[in-house]
Amino acid sequence: MISFPNAKINLGLDVISRRSDGFHNISSVFLPVDWKDALEIVPAAETTFESYGIHIPGNPDSNLCLKAYHLLAKDYPMPTVRIILEKIIPIGAGLGGGSADASFTLKLLNEQFDLQLEEAALESYAARLGSDCPFFIKNQPILATGTGITFESVNVDLLGYQILLVNPNIHIGTAEAYAGISPRVPELSVKEIIENYEIKAWKGLLKNDFEASIFPNHPEISKLKEDMYKAGAVYASMSGSGATVYGIFEGDQKIEQIKEGFSDSYLKHSSLL
Repeated sequence: MISFPNAKINLGLDVISRRSDGFHNISSVFLPVDWKDALEIVPAAETTFESYGIHIPGNPDSNLCLKAYHLLAKDYPMPTVRIILEKIIPIGAGLGGGSADASFTLKLLNEQFDLQLEEAALESYAARLGSDCPFFIKNQPILATGTGITFESVNVDLLGYQILLVNPNIHIGTAEAYAGISPRVPELSVKEIIENYEIKAWKGLLKNDFEASIFPNHPEISKLKEDMYKAGAVYASMSGSGATVYGIFEGDQKIEQIKEGFSDSYLKHSSLL
């Protein structure tokens, strides 16, 4: 069987506080977008993982897709399989691609072998793989709080808008992203801004706290955000801890022409899921 794990972007991202376990409490709206990998699982003599497309650093034996298989296999009898991933979503880009691959592996195994696991059970397994993973089980707009695995419904209306995502091929590590962060409770929450203000008002209100940490070290990412506004975006932001920047454009703008205005060395994609 084959499926197509998609990326996500963050609409706003507040780092609220540092936790006693060393993690941080955040608040952010996760929005699925139509930038996809391709994942296939087929019967095999032994369980293996292989990938094509964008190179995935590290030992393939420690890939999250393989970890997802072994996590389920501890509790449910499953035959050995070959997991094949075509990697298209940029890595370390603030798009949650690796987390999507892991969660879609859980969903695909559940369907392929008729494990009959409900969404809540799949989310529980996904949470053991990584903070972003549970989101991709339901894979719909959601407000994420706590460490990113506590979910609350949110009303996001982007009807009539287009999204352009541009990745400048810069990898931002988690340690670098959090190095310059000063946790804070904002005057207006992400949810309040998104649900009570028009998109055209988000520019001065909806913030990603990681930008203050990352932009001074990577001015090219800051410039990319500025270029989105120059191209006509009504709102632009870095996604997650970067380095992908997205712009939200009104539906009557010619997004393909706008895309051509960004460097050919960048990875670019446009559309909502």
